[in-house]
Amino acid sequence: MALRNIRQMGDEMLKKKCREVKEMTPKMKQLVDDMLDTMYDGNGVGLAAPQVGILRRLAVVDIGDGPIVMINPRIVASRGEQTGDEGCLSLPGKAGVVTRPYYVKIEAWDEDMEWYEMEAEDLLARAFCHEIDHLDGHMYVEKIEGPLHDAVYEDEE
Repeated sequence: MALRNIRQMGDEMLKKKCREVKEMTPKMKQLVDDMLDTMYDGNGVGLAAPQVGILRRLAVVDIGDGPIVMINPRIVASRGEQTGDEGCLSLPGKAGVVTRPYYVKIEAWDEDMEWYEMEAEDLLARAFCHEIDHLDGHMYVEKIEGPLHDAVYEDEE
């Protein structure tokens, strides 16, 4: 298990647009594994490569149904709305209300560079949008409605 340092809000790396991944090298496979370990260690549901200092279009997500690796992802369809609290491993302990699509369809490549499409609703759609925003140099705080507040986690209620 290799944990990477997570860049915090304000770090210039988080404001930069990422470059496409051209091929899956051993170094990139290790990055995927490290990102998953780092995400799980931080109790997150997603992590994007720029959050660990790598400007590549790569993100991982797991809302509890198993890991999803997204290489060069893009949203090709969306509809509906959902509004709710959103947090980020790059701004620990804080959350803000954000409106995102309720449904998205993405296209991406997996860790074996196999192309796939996936449809998502609710939390998974939110996670996909959040991580793809990171790949374009954006953080959720740019979209919050109202002030940031202390995050409340289910096990604390």
